[in-house]
Amino acid sequence: MSYALVVATFAFALAYLAGRPLLRLLRRLRVGKQIRVEGPDTHLRKMGTPTMGGMLIWGSVFVTTALFNVINNPSIVVPLATTAATGLLGTLDDALGLMGDTAGGLTVKMKFVGLTVIGLAAGTAIYLVLGLDALFVPTQSVPVHLGVWLIPLGALTIVAAANAVNITDGLDSLAAICAAVSFTCYGIIAHLQAQAPLATFCFTVVGALLGFLWFNAHPADLFMGDTGSLSLGAALATVSLMTGHLLLLPLIGFVFVAETLSVILQVGFFKLTGGRRLLKMAPLHHHFEMLGWSETHVAQRFWLISMLTGMLGVALALL
Repeated sequence: MSYALVVATFAFALAYLAGRPLLRLLRRLRVGKQIRVEGPDTHLRKMGTPTMGGMLIWGSVFVTTALFNVINNPSIVVPLATTAATGLLGTLDDALGLMGDTAGGLTVKMKFVGLTVIGLAAGTAIYLVLGLDALFVPTQSVPVHLGVWLIPLGALTIVAAANAVNITDGLDSLAAICAAVSFTCYGIIAHLQAQAPLATFCFTVVGALLGFLWFNAHPADLFMGDTGSLSLGAALATVSLMTGHLLLLPLIGFVFVAETLSVILQVGFFKLTGGRRLLKMAPLHHHFEMLGWSETHVAQRFWLISMLTGMLGVALALL
């Protein structure tokens, strides 16, 4: 654990030092010029804020892992490769979304197909290469072995988690801190399972996220974009599959689940009632903003919920 924490500190330092040059580069290239901000009117001031800051997160993770971890260890390669693949998918989406006023990035179908392919590949690697197929049920000491069913379940989890983090990424620091809490929880679980490389990977991501948060703190100078949100969600899902505590993911990542459900319920209610709205605005964080909460109040209270449910998740993993 001490080694993992030292590596995490290095990842933070690397992200912090690289953040300012990256920010200057993105501003010079006017990467944020065509950002479309959907949400309350108070978000209009964010127009033009540089995006694609996810490169800072997973770039720091890759460099740190290459320097301090066992890069050829399969238990490191699998989550790292999943992060890289989804990061590239998110980068492509962000880049296409910035190419002119009418560009909107990848279509929903394209992103779904891309994430599904990555998810199936990750699930296959976890099952065939790592030989992991255990699913721990809270309070039960004997795991359920899923066998080959881990592969489609893994793909479904990665697609769902990637989209959930992407939906949550709508307020300054919200998604990044909730993700840091979740990776901390799974890092502790991996440590308790004696999966040292996986624990180190989790805390490396936490360190990189803290470095990114230096520039994403309200009012944010840098957004993570799909470049960061898709890769964080996919990596978190991969870690949950590797620890066998997939069933704790909805609790440890409770804020991500709540945000996603708010969108599903809003769309479903809108269609069923012929145009009525269940919430003032979806995702859930915008609903509270429309009720009069400030952006920082919404984000901070969601952080508290994330920390509480994360602690409960780790507690259940110990039973």
